[in-house]
Amino acid sequence: MTTNVNSDALLAQLYKLHPLLIDLSLDRIRVLMGKLGHPERRLPAVIHVAGTNGKGSTIAFMQAVLQAAGMRVHAYTSPHLVRFHERIQLAGDDGKTGPISEHGLVDVLSRVTDANDGAPMTFFEITTAAAFLAFAEAAADVVLLEVGLGGRLDATNLVDQPALSVITPISIDHADKLGDTIDQIALEKAGILKPNVPAVIGPQPPAALAAIEQVASRVNAPLILHGAEHDAFEERGRLIFQNEHRLLDLPLPALIGRNQIVNAGVAIAALSQVFPEQIPTDAFERGLKEARWPARFSRLCGAPYSDWVTAETELWLDGGHNPAAGQALAQTVADLEERASKPTFLVCAMMAQKDAAGFLQPFQGLAKGLVAVPIPGENNAMPAADLKRCADAVGLQASEAADVRSAIDMIDDIAPGPKRVLICGSLYFAGHVLSYQQNEESPDD
Repeated sequence: MTTNVNSDALLAQLYKLHPLLIDLSLDRIRVLMGKLGHPERRLPAVIHVAGTNGKGSTIAFMQAVLQAAGMRVHAYTSPHLVRFHERIQLAGDDGKTGPISEHGLVDVLSRVTDANDGAPMTFFEITTAAAFLAFAEAAADVVLLEVGLGGRLDATNLVDQPALSVITPISIDHADKLGDTIDQIALEKAGILKPNVPAVIGPQPPAALAAIEQVASRVNAPLILHGAEHDAFEERGRLIFQNEHRLLDLPLPALIGRNQIVNAGVAIAALSQVFPEQIPTDAFERGLKEARWPARFSRLCGAPYSDWVTAETELWLDGGHNPAAGQALAQTVADLEERASKPTFLVCAMMAQKDAAGFLQPFQGLAKGLVAVPIPGENNAMPAADLKRCADAVGLQASEAADVRSAIDMIDDIAPGPKRVLICGSLYFAGHVLSYQQNEESPDD
């Protein structure tokens, strides 16, 4: 494949050329990595993160703390919000981590595609190979590696000797691929556990924890469990973390929500395990305050969003899309309501395979209304009419609109005064909303 094209063209070709179904083993990507000289074996210390909810936020906390401690960090996350480059984050010459450059992305994608030479390979497999190649060729102290889907058969699971495994809270999601019970899903997530590699485990439902412990026992992976070997909680407006070696009294995280206390605690536990002496307390303090993770209950301010609502109306964005995320999000909204009461309205869009009723149920009695919209450009998005029916079924007063701007205008007609508008239901939808600010597309698209 020639490099005389841009990354958008290369990625579009990869979407079309490669199969959508995952392989039932990691054999074919192992063959590809061999052709590339096994870059996955030439990485700095890897922290491998699986789970259903909180993976991205946990990685954001770890990245911010590590950078505050003066370490160089690579990170791999998915999906992206606006541009694919966001998935592959590289430590720069200044020590700060940022998205791979256009030139760098075209280079690694072209080399991986040439090495693959048309063999069957999913989009995620071939782009993960490109990330490994980029990470192996740029200096860093650590790679924060997020599982794409599941764990056991995920392309990131090629790393057979990470410094640490992490499993964040598990709940039902991607049931069509991972199983429709908590224990089935947990067995897939626990597939990242490796012999003699310690694993930090976030709070889990009993069935998930039992499955994780079963796999850990089989492969001899030491577990560092939330509530036993580590814990984090809020006390008097501070985050208290404790494990067997240290007690930290830290500021609350910059990311909003009770669930972020848990995610921050998992991040601190992970870094305390991998770097027990290298991270001073002030780096934890700075990292918690400086962590950023777009579309995780983030306030939309400035142009163009300030033109969408009046000054008295709050506009929020969150990409959560499963029942556990809906529960955490509703709790965060309820906490805001307790501090400053305003009527809450939802602008919601979801992908077709998601449990919309499960996501929306926690908002019953909390949200005054919901406007369902489609996700532009997503063929697998849930039609707004279907989402409206799901909202009606769980007791939310629902309407439909053509797009997010029309939805907000509709809410203004219903409730002209100060209010709280939450745009939610999908990371793809969140990315579309964020693209307005980043000038990737016009609001009329």
